[in-house]
Amino acid sequence: MEPITIEGGKGTLELRADGILNLRWMAGLRLETEDAKEAMQAVNDLCGDSEHPMLVDMATTESVSRGARAVFSIPCSANRIALLGNSAVDRVIANFFLGVHTPPCPTRFFTSRPAALKWLLQDQNAVPGDTP
Repeated sequence: MEPITIEGGKGTLELRADGILNLRWMAGLRLETEDAKEAMQAVNDLCGDSEHPMLVDMATTESVSRGARAVFSIPCSANRIALLGNSAVDRVIANFFLGVHTPPCPTRFFTSRPAALKWLLQDQNAVPGDTP
């Protein structure tokens, strides 16, 4: 499926052939509450009644507002979330989110796309918090 643009144009969402949702944010963004709401609405609209694992590419995200972090804590059609980054800033953003908010489903931070995809595709009954 071709990627769809998230309302507001700050990211794209794609449902890959392997069933993984791929949310990609544009470079250098500060994600605000409305951005998070639009992204989660797009996820729910795309998935309908089904759930899918989701890869969130946040490698070039500048920051995530408190309001956006709160929205990302609300359950959606993602049943497992891998946050993909490549810098110390990405790790700080992800760890802050994971430390302050309870994610709605098993959520992990990765710097390796292959490791993130492997974790997303593994047995959905695995114990949350397992190592990649």
